[in-house]
Amino acid sequence: MKEEKYKGFIRVKPGEKIRLKDCPTGWAQTEALKKIGKVDSKNNARSLLEQDLAELAEVQQLLYVDDRYSLLIVFQAMDSAGKDGTIKHVMSGINPQGCQVFSFKQPSVEELNHNFLWRYMKSVPERGRIGIFNRSYYEDVLVVKVHPERLQQLPDGKKNQAFWEGRYQDINAFEQHLTRNGTMILKFFLHLSKKVQKKRFMERLDRPEKNWKFSASDLAERERWDDYMSAYEQAINSTSTEWAPWHIIPADDKWAMRAAVADIITTRLKNLDLSYPLLTDAQIELLAEARKQLENE
Repeated sequence: MKEEKYKGFIRVKPGEKIRLKDCPTGWAQTEALKKIGKVDSKNNARSLLEQDLAELAEVQQLLYVDDRYSLLIVFQAMDSAGKDGTIKHVMSGINPQGCQVFSFKQPSVEELNHNFLWRYMKSVPERGRIGIFNRSYYEDVLVVKVHPERLQQLPDGKKNQAFWEGRYQDINAFEQHLTRNGTMILKFFLHLSKKVQKKRFMERLDRPEKNWKFSASDLAERERWDDYMSAYEQAINSTSTEWAPWHIIPADDKWAMRAAVADIITTRLKNLDLSYPLLTDAQIELLAEARKQLENE
């Protein structure tokens, strides 16, 4: 199995208990990167990103033709971490006919009247395609956990630890069901520092063309930073499995974040046993006849 070339990330092993405060948010995650230095690391990351984007375009076509697997990419992060920009840059070279992006907003009344996974089940990618969830069913163990008043009405209204453990188990079972049926799942937590989030919020306020990105609710959520970090920790530790591991990606430097995400996606797709369909003798004979007919026109 091929390993990722860009090592600026953390893959959470099943059963491992990480603490987000111990996970770097900047580009220099490893001693090797520190030794290279920021300038050369940035240049190397950009070069690697270009290479991975070219390879991703090729392997996407093979994914479609092979028609046995699909890829679900899940992005979770605090506001301003760069989910939209990462999706835009990493998926810039692929065929849009084979990729769908879903950005899940606040659930509707109809969605709240179903189980919390229902609206996501309808959007998982079909075989041969790539599906991207910009936020996902994890919102129901993150935002809803920080704001329990947003929980849909359930027979047992107790919001204790056993309730959340049950939701983690539901997610793990759902993801295992998808992988058993050919959907590879890649989960990315874009790990942004509170300091850099402030800087990006200030930029949204200072630049008129970015004013539309800012919402008063962004500050309200920022005030619950510690609550969100605790919710993310518990979710990641409880749902990083062999079939759907979490990747913690440093998000303070966008160039490093995009290089890491692109490299993981490309490498994991190339590790699938994808192949072009083998033709039967009859099909080969038909191709030979078609060639002969064209040559004799």
